[in-house]
Amino acid sequence: MNVSIQHLGDCRFAAETRGHKLFSDQPFDNGGTDTAMTPPELLLASLGTCAGYYAAQYLRTRNLPVEGLNLRVSAEKGTQPARFIRFHVTVTTPELESRHMEGLLRAVNACMVHHTLQHQPHVTFSLAVADDSKVVAVGS
Repeated sequence: MNVSIQHLGDCRFAAETRGHKLFSDQPFDNGGTDTAMTPPELLLASLGTCAGYYAAQYLRTRNLPVEGLNLRVSAEKGTQPARFIRFHVTVTTPELESRHMEGLLRAVNACMVHHTLQHQPHVTFSLAVADDSKVVAVGS
């Protein structure tokens, strides 16, 4: 899985994969033009839409109503280093029997983004000059 990121000027970036694009920016008070979500907001959106996909799949496979399915993701920030220290996802559905409420919670917990956050991934960074002739590994 790959995503290409292009700087669009100021604090704006475009991310593209499989012919799809999304944008990020920063709020005015952080030097941006506030034309798109910030990268941390995109992380919350990624977690919520992933959980939403699993929720909708659970409901559909059981012929339960999907209309009215909504999710809300909130996060608590930490410092030094700046990061999220806690996420909370609220899934709102039409009324369900208790067995389906439990099943739905199990389904959203299976979300790949959730698993990624639960099991610390290894992230590396590398730097390359524009002609790709030199790559320098950086990070942990």
